[in-house]
Formats: sequence, C-alpha cells, structure tokens
Amino acid sequence: MSYIPRLKQKYNEEFVPQLMEKFQYKTKMQVPKLVKICLNQGVGAATSDKKLVDTAVEEMTLIAGQQAVHTIAKKSVSNFKLREGMPIGARVTLRGERMYEFLDRLVSIALPRVRDFRGINDKSFDGRGNYTLGITEQIIFPEMNIDKINKITGLDITFVTTAQTDTEALELLKLLGMPFKNQ
Repeated sequence: MSYIPRLKQKYNEEFVPQLMEKFQYKTKMQVPKLVKICLNQGVGAATSDKKLVDTAVEEMTLIAGQQAVHTIAKKSVSNFKLREGMPIGARVTLRGERMYEFLDRLVSIALPRVRDFRGINDKSFDGRGNYTLGITEQIIFPEMNIDKINKITGLDITFVTTAQTDTEALELLKLLGMPFKNQ
C-alpha cells in the first residue's frame, strides 16, 4: 500500500462528511478541497546584492521540501533601481502529498513557534475561497538553522481551494487545523 499523508486521510474520512452535512452538498465532488499551497518571498534588497535571491531560493527549498525558483522582474522601475529581467524573489508551489505534509508541519510545528502567537487572522480571504497568510520570520520552521541565516525575512503562504465562498474555505481550513483567532 502506498503512503497517504495523515491530513489527507483525515480529510477524506472525516472532513468530507462533516462539510457535506454542514453545507448540504448533494455529492462529494461539491465539497471544497485544497488544490495547492504557494509560498512566495520577495527580496527587495536583491537589486543591490544578487546573492540574497540565491539564499532565498535555498531557504524556500529547505522549507518546502521542493526546489524553489527565482521570480523575475517584469517591468523596470527606476525609483527602485530595478531592471526588467532581474531576479527579485523566490517562489514554490506545492501540490498533492507534499502540500498536505507542509500544511501538517506548518500547523503543528511552525505556527506554535511564532512569538506571542494568538491565532491567525480570519480576514485574509480573497472573496473566492483562497486564503493568504503572511509570516514575518522564516526561522519558525524547524528546517532552518538559525546559525546559517544572515538576514531574517518573511514569506507569504497562499492556500488555494475549490471553495466558492469564503465561509466554505474558512470551514475547510479550520477542519484542516488552521488556528484562526476569532473562531
């Protein structure tokens, strides 16, 4: 038998029936599910120091467990000394089993390590069932070695779901273990 992540198995066995009952879905195909998790890190100081982008890619690869890629500037902005085609950040998209494993690590290990943590904001939905979470320090992830980090940077994590409304997406993410403040 092949490996199934703990969170995915729990979703299929427990959360799908709960969501079907709560939102009165007729089939399992209507139940919202997590499609992908996108991690994004912009490196503003990369215009002056090119090595910062390479460091960001290495850190994102460690955090996600999957190779990250450079993001390239689409436009030139003279005020920021930015030229078109310059690398200015790092990103990675997780799907399938890696996505569930990352979510499990984020919820059970990384978020509780945030200083003065009281839950995440439930207002960061985009109106179409997607949620974005900003993390100010990448050192909350256990994969990061604090001694090797030269600069503390943050990253954005976007959870893309098939939910039609924000309330459906909120309920799905709550069941998956996201610690929301006002719930």
